[in-house]
This record gives sequence, C-alpha cells and structure tokens, in this order.
Amino acid sequence: HMEQKADCSPTRTGMTAKMMTLSLWFVTCTAVSSVLPIYPEKDNEEDAKLVQNYLSKFYAVEPDPNQLGWKINAESTSEKLQEMQQFFGLKVTGKLDNETLEVMKKPRCGVPDVGLYGFTLPGWKKTKLTYRIVNYTPDMSKEDVDRAIEKAFKVWSAVTPLIFTRIRKGIADIMIAFGTKAHGRCPRYFDGPLGVLAHAFPPGNGLGGDVHFDEDEDWTTGSAGFNLFLVAAHEFGHALGLSHSNDQRALMFPNYAYISPSEFPLSPDDISGIQSIYGSPPNAPDKRPTTPTSPKTCGSQMSFDAVTTLRQEFIFLKGRHLWRVYPDNSEAERVLISAFWPNLPPGVEAAYENTKDQILFFKGNKFWVISGYEVLLGYPKNINTLGFPKGVKKVDAAVCNKNTGKTDFFIGDKYWR
Repeated sequence: HMEQKADCSPTRTGMTAKMMTLSLWFVTCTAVSSVLPIYPEKDNEEDAKLVQNYLSKFYAVEPDPNQLGWKINAESTSEKLQEMQQFFGLKVTGKLDNETLEVMKKPRCGVPDVGLYGFTLPGWKKTKLTYRIVNYTPDMSKEDVDRAIEKAFKVWSAVTPLIFTRIRKGIADIMIAFGTKAHGRCPRYFDGPLGVLAHAFPPGNGLGGDVHFDEDEDWTTGSAGFNLFLVAAHEFGHALGLSHSNDQRALMFPNYAYISPSEFPLSPDDISGIQSIYGSPPNAPDKRPTTPTSPKTCGSQMSFDAVTTLRQEFIFLKGRHLWRVYPDNSEAERVLISAFWPNLPPGVEAAYENTKDQILFFKGNKFWVISGYEVLLGYPKNINTLGFPKGVKKVDAAVCNKNTGKTDFFIGDKYWR
C-alpha cells in the first residue's frame, strides 16, 4: 500500500496560503470518485427507454442479461450517463435530470461519441477521393442537392490537400445515399423523424467513407427543417476520419444547430483535427505544431500548454494534440488528445502525475483525474474543492514532488503548496 505522505493526488487536507511573503501552502492529495445511481426525476418508462436507446447508440452501454425489455444494467447506465454529461458540459451526476433529458432529445448525428468511433481514426491514404450521389431526396431539387453536397466537400478541401471528384456510376470512395429505417446493407437503422439525422463510416473499404441521410427528415437549403449542407459537412468530417468534438462551436459537435451557410465558419478545433490527419492545403503555411524530434526542430518559437509525466514517458500538450516522448527514444510521437483520452477537452492549461499513476488535468476552474484511459467518475470538479480561495480561477502549472508528497501549483506570480 502507498503511504499517505507520498501521495500527490488532491484533497483539501492541510492546504494553507503562500502569497508573496512565501509562507507555505501544503496539499495532501487523494483523488476521490463516487458512483452515483441513476434515479430519473421523471420515473416513467418512456424516459427510461430514451436513456437506454441513447446510451446504447452513442456510449456503448451493455444490456443487462438478467433483465428483460428496455431495462439495462443500472451501474453501467450511471457510469455512461456521467460520461455523456461530461461530454456535453452538463452537471455530472449520473442521474437523469431535465437538462440531460433535453440534450438527449435534440436531433443529432448517428455516429457514437465514444468507443470505436470516439477516437480520431486514420484517414485515407490518398488525397484524391471520389464521391457518388446514389439517390436523391424528394424534399429538394436535384440541383440543390448537388450544390449542397459540393459545397460541403469544399469545407474540407479548403483547409487540406484533399481533392474531391464526383462520379455518376460505379463504386466511389464516398457513397452518398438517402434511406429510411433499415436501409440497404447498412448495419445501422434510422429512427424516423428527428432523433438521428444521418450517419457516416470512417475511411476504409466496403462501407468505409459512406454517408447516409435519413429520408424521414425534412431536408432543405435554409433554416426550416434540416439544412442538408450543414449535416453533410459534418458527416463528411466522419468520412474523412474525424470523431465528434465536445466543442459546441465545432462543426463536429454531435448535435444539430442551424447557422446560415453564407456565414458558416469552420472552427479552429475542426481545422486542427482535419489537418492533423491530412496536413495543410498546398502553398499554405502549415500551422500545425512541429513534432519535436530534437531540440533543433523545436525551435525558439515552440511552446506547450502543459507538460506532465506518465510513468516513464513525458507528455507535452498543446491545443488538441499531445506528444509522447520515451526515455530511450529521441523521436516524439504526436497524437490527438481525443485519441488518447476521449473525454478530456482540448486546451489543457496544466497537468501533473500523482503517485497513483493518475494524471490531473486543469482547464479554467475545473480539473479532471484520469486513470489509464478513463476519467474518474465525478469529474470534472471545481478547483475550489482543492482548497483554493474563490478568487483563484485557473491553474497555470503544477508539479508533484513524489519524494516529499507535495504538489506546487503556479498561479500568476504566486505559487501554492
């Protein structure tokens, strides 16, 4: 058993202030999680079915083999409900409150938020891709559908080296079709009006790259119904290898929200994600972080948002990316943070590893505790739960001394211990 004095995980125990007078603050830290049961505020079967369907589709909840019908494992439901609440920035309780229920009822993409599709997957191994519109929706003219699809592809070709060419027969890399309920050989079913609007498959053979739209929706070119251009641009992101983003400003956020196509901006989060797979367009400066394979390649302009250790590795974080540096290898491996820790937001501002091989990540006034690849239940929490006064709004940096069991937090021109 690890002795308490060598523990650098957070609690309020023994925290005192150190201001410019350099009086000491001590932190004895223990990461605590709690499993909360699911107790719906509205105890009715319809809401429970909605939870089961939503979590099984998007958060990989396993059914309880000892229960019949819609009932599922309560512990699994509570854990996945917390995962869903974390993803959407809701209050993490593991309970079905009204706010969580409202988010679940919003029209959205049919691609899961976690699991296999919760990671950014490898992209296409080529930059010239073909697409084919297999059939059309009767809601719009063929010309309007063609324009919406073409414009949606341009969203991604504008920020990458990708070139999209339409073909009218044969098998294309990206096959586009409209269907209802069970459609073709697709393993995913649509659910009628509202709910799931469309789904897509990541790059690959067979269904790989294909995009399907639910014909039971009302497809339009404007704000009424569902704008085909906006939904198509989102689904094409999946077809190119992107996962969902928890940034509500991002095109890859799973829930539908209308914005005028003439004012449509691709968010920095979307651009960073797609360029991490394919790079920048030709003749454009590559704004992606340079992989620090040696001190020389880092250059004087290289900076990071946070640095921490993970057992024997060094982890450097910047924006949506992290670099892993191993002790016996000077080469750094760069991956998306979402591929490593799907429930961790981009833009982490501070991080440190405690003596339990857990990593604490700080962003704004919240912090997450991660063990392995999972965020511990009950997180994120407010940094004030660590004992900081309410005037402290963020942590700039943190480091744990595993020999003394003390953690130093750097905030502005002060530090806290």
